[in-house]
Amino acid sequence: MTKNNFYIYAPKIALKFIWEIIYFPLWWYTVGFLRLLRAVNNFLHDRQTTLGIGVWLKNIFTPMYGQRDFISRLISFIVRLFQIIFRGLALFFWLILCLAVIGFWLLLPVFVVYILFVQLFL
Repeated sequence: MTKNNFYIYAPKIALKFIWEIIYFPLWWYTVGFLRLLRAVNNFLHDRQTTLGIGVWLKNIFTPMYGQRDFISRLISFIVRLFQIIFRGLALFFWLILCLAVIGFWLLLPVFVVYILFVQLFL
């Protein structure tokens, strides 16, 4: 005698499906958000390393090409200062972009629920 597997597994599948729907918002705002923050942190660290702002700051008063006279030191300082400013602006751009991604992550489920509500009830 064979059993019909549909009657055995359908309630389990339905409960699993309902559990996933209930658990999704909890995951989105806890585990998923922490993973996003970790990824954003790694991304910003990589951008900071790529831009090398720390190296430019460390060597801001070091004369370039070993020239020790006053004009060479002044030119080196000005060049490095401009490099720090423009690289800092680039890092600031990446920071603003990452903050926008975090905001998008937080608001996306709310927006989807709002759109569903508008489509279904209005």
